[in-house]
Amino acid sequence: MRSDTIKRGDARAAHRSLLRATGVSEGDWDKPFIAVCNSHVDIIPGHVHLQAVGNYVKECVRAADGVPFLFNTIGVDDGIAMGHDGMKYSLPSRELIADSVETMIQAHMFDGMICIPNCDKIVPGMFIGAMRVNVPTVFVSGGPMEAGRTAGGKTVDLIDAFVAGVQKAGGKLSEAELEEIEKAACPTCGSCSGMFTANSMNCLAEAIGLALPGNGTILATSADRKALYEQAARRVVEMAREFGRVGPGHGLLPREIATAGAFDNAMVLDMAMGGSTNTVLHILAIAHEAGVPFSLERIDQLSKQTPNIWKVSPSSKYHIEDVARAGGIHTILGEIVRGCPGLLDLSCKTVTGKTLGENIAEYDVRNAASSATARLLTAVRPGRERTTQAWTVPSVAAGSQAAGLALLDSEGEDQVAAPDGGGASGNGPESDDGFRADDVIRPVAKAYSRTGGLTMLTGNLAPKGAVIKTAGVNPNMYTHSGPAVIFEGEMDAYNGIVFGKVKPGDVVVIRYEGPRGGPGMQEMLAPTTALKGVGLDDRCALVTDGRFSGGTAGVSIGHVSPEAAVGGPIALLRDGDIIAVAVTAGKLSVRLSDQELAARREAWQPRPARFTSGWLARYARMATSADTGAILQWGE
Repeated sequence: MRSDTIKRGDARAAHRSLLRATGVSEGDWDKPFIAVCNSHVDIIPGHVHLQAVGNYVKECVRAADGVPFLFNTIGVDDGIAMGHDGMKYSLPSRELIADSVETMIQAHMFDGMICIPNCDKIVPGMFIGAMRVNVPTVFVSGGPMEAGRTAGGKTVDLIDAFVAGVQKAGGKLSEAELEEIEKAACPTCGSCSGMFTANSMNCLAEAIGLALPGNGTILATSADRKALYEQAARRVVEMAREFGRVGPGHGLLPREIATAGAFDNAMVLDMAMGGSTNTVLHILAIAHEAGVPFSLERIDQLSKQTPNIWKVSPSSKYHIEDVARAGGIHTILGEIVRGCPGLLDLSCKTVTGKTLGENIAEYDVRNAASSATARLLTAVRPGRERTTQAWTVPSVAAGSQAAGLALLDSEGEDQVAAPDGGGASGNGPESDDGFRADDVIRPVAKAYSRTGGLTMLTGNLAPKGAVIKTAGVNPNMYTHSGPAVIFEGEMDAYNGIVFGKVKPGDVVVIRYEGPRGGPGMQEMLAPTTALKGVGLDDRCALVTDGRFSGGTAGVSIGHVSPEAAVGGPIALLRDGDIIAVAVTAGKLSVRLSDQELAARREAWQPRPARFTSGWLARYARMATSADTGAILQWGE
């Protein structure tokens, strides 16, 4: 085994002495050493419960006859870092996390790894690290948050709290109304309840094949997540033993699972669900680390072939808990298989030991041959109690199956799928409480659109590309043109929007917020929620070389490349320039001649660095534009 490097031979006597001091016993030397890469951070709701999760995973690894060693990464809460300089550290933290994973695994020669991420940059950071070290790895997240409920029964989430703050400032909400929403929006531990970046990445992990079915959708408060942790422990110990016997080429290492086909599968899912635009940034970076050529052009090709069949907040009234009730990620993939044959590569390997196609057959609840466990998991319900603790809601699948089946029956939901995709878990007729799974996850024939929920744009304003979350755009705004109103940073834009500088029809431009210029490519949730709060979200467009929170909707175009800091065309814009957006055509342009752009480029001068010392100064010197995934490059 790989860990023999630190535990075998006379030269390793001192190493063994140190290992005994950590609790390694005499019966452990022949067992695989498994790193439990946790990310417990008290200030992040998605991670506040992970100390208990990490300790439970350690127990599971022990029970599977492995030797667990727990460590934690850092984490940045994007919502709490939002709106001030703290957000500049969010994307750079991805690199620190990747470096930490690489350092721990390589320094201690672990045989395998379980990654327990949940939010924002922690998921892709661990993915990048896993690609570098390439040891058997299973991802199993902390799970999504329950959606909030006001006293009147309205479903709310974090985005409602952001919007409510703007509406209160504009006199549209009272102090009491704001307080009610802010207290209800984030009721439990877990990654925020909409299809924001964290949940998008945890769902894509299932399609890539490095996470178990249910990873992205079983609620953090559900005791059914325990079964995922147990299965992850068993699988990583099995894979580590096999890796010890066979070595590279045994087929289930991260780089052997994360193939070009697996990245295609992930982006097909992303397009089908209309996930966060940040997924594009992260998938490009992960593919780069895996040595797999992957580009915006390829993502655009997949977008044009993939229908958008589900929308979750902020693009609809639904939340992740509704997706879980409707059948989860593999039911979505099942609809793609039925409606778009050949689009998914079903032969791709996964950490279950089965192919993606076999996993879909087992966990797609609209398939009559799906497993009883898959159908029972649709009975997981929110506990509706404020808590920072995991597993407060009793299991429906791991305990009494009769109880789970009784719940489904009591709500008028069938347990066996109909051949046409109706029937299972309310996937056909409306259940007794009004829930319609066939509206949460639609069949391809009833898709929201024939193309994906994310669209790549190019043109003379974005020669190397830009990204828009089409799933969150009113079709009336698919074509828009208007005068540029330019801001040189996020908070200037927020204040300009709130205090009336932006008018209907304008195109808000926020620049020098890219990976290098920001530095850190901070998220632009404050300006987009400000537009919504003042009623301009369907009357204006927003263009930036920065990025957006997964909670963003409207004509919000991010990742404009090249960025302003390196002299991209966005740096050459002036107030009043007419910017044209054509979503369906995939175009983003400014109505200026080539000669005018060339003259402005000749006169352009780079701006002084915002940071001259510390981590952000180093990051700014190495960061590349968003079209590469904002990867770091150094040297010649």
